[in-house]
Amino acid sequence: MLRLTEIKLPLNHEENALTAAILAKLQITAEQLHSFTVFKRGFDARKKSDIQLIYTLDLEVANEAQLLSTFASDQHVKPSPDTSYKFVAQAPATLPERPIVIGLGPCGLFAGLLLAQMGFKPIILERGKEVRERTKDTFGFWRGKALNPESNVQYGEGGAGTFSDGKLYSQVKDPKHYGRKVMSEFVAAGAPDEIMYVSKPHIGTFKLVAMVEKMRAKIIELGGEIRFSSKVEKLHIDNSQLKGLTLASGEQLQSQHVVLAVGHSARDTFEMLHEQGVYIEAKPFSIGFRIEHEQSMIDECRFGPNAGNPILGAADYKLVHHCSNNRTVYSFCMCPGGTVVAAASEPGRVVTNGMSQYSRHERNANSAIVVGIDPDRDYPGHPLAGIALQRQLEEQAFKVGGESYHAPAQLIGDFLKGRSSVELGEVKPSYTPGITLTDLAQVLPDFAIAAIREAIPAFDRQIKGFAKADGLLTGVETRTSSPICIKRGKDYQSINIKGLYPAGEGAGYAGGILSAGIDGIKVAEALALAMLDADTASA
Repeated sequence: MLRLTEIKLPLNHEENALTAAILAKLQITAEQLHSFTVFKRGFDARKKSDIQLIYTLDLEVANEAQLLSTFASDQHVKPSPDTSYKFVAQAPATLPERPIVIGLGPCGLFAGLLLAQMGFKPIILERGKEVRERTKDTFGFWRGKALNPESNVQYGEGGAGTFSDGKLYSQVKDPKHYGRKVMSEFVAAGAPDEIMYVSKPHIGTFKLVAMVEKMRAKIIELGGEIRFSSKVEKLHIDNSQLKGLTLASGEQLQSQHVVLAVGHSARDTFEMLHEQGVYIEAKPFSIGFRIEHEQSMIDECRFGPNAGNPILGAADYKLVHHCSNNRTVYSFCMCPGGTVVAAASEPGRVVTNGMSQYSRHERNANSAIVVGIDPDRDYPGHPLAGIALQRQLEEQAFKVGGESYHAPAQLIGDFLKGRSSVELGEVKPSYTPGITLTDLAQVLPDFAIAAIREAIPAFDRQIKGFAKADGLLTGVETRTSSPICIKRGKDYQSINIKGLYPAGEGAGYAGGILSAGIDGIKVAEALALAMLDADTASA
């Protein structure tokens, strides 16, 4: 096959324009072009009145060798690389033990799936509920019912990514095409085919729920076992070697190969690991607010007269500003046409996050506007000090919001002028259970407030209307990433506990659904090879 890159066409090109572009580029006849598929499609919106689609195409042609010779010096005509996934191991006929995966978010899901596909029949432990029961608990909390500390936005099948925009893009280097493996498994589970080729694929919450269920069924069909409401209380460690674990029920499971994929909010698990001597370091994360604008304004700013085009969809943005107080403010987890959601996992604390459905048809755009913080400056002295800071800020937000899980909120104009808000403007809040208008300077450190006040007008110079007075800020955003890193070596095992495989966002090795899934695959590969080595050594 041949791969063509940088094929540019107008946004609203005719259906046959791709074929015509291929024939013109390669100077061949229609009969010589057997077939083609779109490998990637992006767009260039720098000229809003003339947005261009940019294609990468894979072709079947009659005279491939001759064309490769003719275009040998053209970097945009090359052989198509093999992007298929290759399994690194296959389990022996008899397993001396079964590997255990702790956590069923994106990382644990893919670690478990890959181990099952290789024949290792993993046992997967999830402290929360299966995804549909978890969804009922989560939506119930948003509608004013009690928070379930073991079944919420953070805990349960699918992980925190289930209640998000479902973004499937990452900046991680991926020479082995793990990302294609993640995408192909999602498509097999019911995701739209377009996620394989659009430049910024997303799925949305409702589609993710059904997909997670199908992937669970696949793991079970392959011999895996999944246990819900199964919280790990203790590890069994003997002379720096993991031997097994104890569940909250008192049941003990034996295994010397355990994937730890608990997500970024498993604070009590982090505390247990630290108490048992697992090496943990504090790492940087970010704090801030959710900001909401009308999506139509963002669309108009980004796409001009092409706003609303179905190929472009709802516009997003990515912003960063380096402040005069040596802090950096940036947008994070931008959700076009979405909602701000309650993401608390502990009683008496308020946390925000963003979510959208596949359609992205809600009225508002939202994203986190956050300030980077780091252990040396902001929470020194203890590996878990970042957790303590998160809790402190979330408790203050709960208090200022009225101690009812309402989130404190403020109009952008009032925030910039340092005065409390008393009434809403045109931008209506999407956060449920509800908001309390107030002065958000009460809920973050002074340096963070100063940095965000400086950044918003700077962002307005890139997106006209970003500092619009009746835009809305809602707080607080504290779960941008894990506040700790569970250090691992090149073999993907903990640097001081053999047999423990820290993985995913909670361990500090991913940031989002795709990168977490990729990390799950990498860890599963390392664990499978280690199990085969151990089996060979004992034979």
